[in-house]
Amino acid sequence: MRTSPTLEKNQKRHELLQECQTTEQGGKYYEFQRNTRSVKSTILHFQLRNLVWATSKHDVYVMSHFSLLHWSALTREKCEIMNMEGHIAPCEKHPGSLSEGFSRTQVSTLAVKDNLLIAGGFQGELICKYLDREGISYCCRMTFDDNAITNAVEIYDSSRGAVHFLASNNDCGIRDFDMEKFQLTKHFRFNWPVNHTSVSPDGKLLAIVGDNPDGLLVDAHTGKTVQVLHGHKDHSFASAWHPDGSTFATGNQDKTCRLWDTRNLSKSLAVFRGNIGAIRSIRFTSDGQFMAMAEPADFVHIFDVGGGYKKRQELDFFGEISGMSFSPDTEALYVGIWDRTYGSLLQYNRCRNYLYLDSLL
Repeated sequence: MRTSPTLEKNQKRHELLQECQTTEQGGKYYEFQRNTRSVKSTILHFQLRNLVWATSKHDVYVMSHFSLLHWSALTREKCEIMNMEGHIAPCEKHPGSLSEGFSRTQVSTLAVKDNLLIAGGFQGELICKYLDREGISYCCRMTFDDNAITNAVEIYDSSRGAVHFLASNNDCGIRDFDMEKFQLTKHFRFNWPVNHTSVSPDGKLLAIVGDNPDGLLVDAHTGKTVQVLHGHKDHSFASAWHPDGSTFATGNQDKTCRLWDTRNLSKSLAVFRGNIGAIRSIRFTSDGQFMAMAEPADFVHIFDVGGGYKKRQELDFFGEISGMSFSPDTEALYVGIWDRTYGSLLQYNRCRNYLYLDSLL
């Protein structure tokens, strides 16, 4: 007798719940600091939530409709860095850069690191800007496929020290660009749309997830698959590496985040479950102490990595999450909230226990 689809689905859900690690709620690692209503970080694609980036504990970059904004937590002022509704063209000459530029670009994903900002568009556009220079440095259209959306961008330092970035696209490819030469250096193709790619700290491995339950661990230089990652039940949209270079995490529409260890990839190291929805983004702090995973709305979970992921803090609010970002020094966590009425930017500051001060009191 054939099992009904509903019964089969319930059975898979039960098996998934059995896998999930129980974590104690009630940790307090980041405390609420400010809710800034003057900055509304918007969403253009319901599955892509990487539109908030902090470059310091005071400096945050967000997409607000067609405007790319900088928010200063020090001065509490915002300024427009780029307006994508008008015409954008490069002011520098580089091979492969579209001199005619773009008009009315819908930004699907964003990445900012140090002084470099990369925006990816719905039609395969890439726009690169150095924050200390006037104008746009480089722009190109990576693909002219009908389904050309840029799903994710990651900026990283290559093993040779050069600044690179990876673009993950719906055309089933990832592309590696050298930003010193403004050159496409690698183009790897896969059997399904790539939704997110993250680079290991040593630049040797790629964690790749997309429209397939299985993820991939890939050699960053050759594009060859090192290991297929089995366990998730649906498509994935998030990945991130721990600074130790041995562990990484993947987030899935099955409402779970899986932790993997490169020394044993036969199965995931641990499975963590969200409350109501898919895991849309994952971030580790630069010191490796905490991991945050965001659901599509209402919840961000912060895990104590140093404590073996046994405790977590749950940030509970109202609204769709457009992105989240730890500051590079780990002192701040920013969460973008998209809601037509209550849209805002939430700021949390890291809790510190200064025991030596207590001893002086």
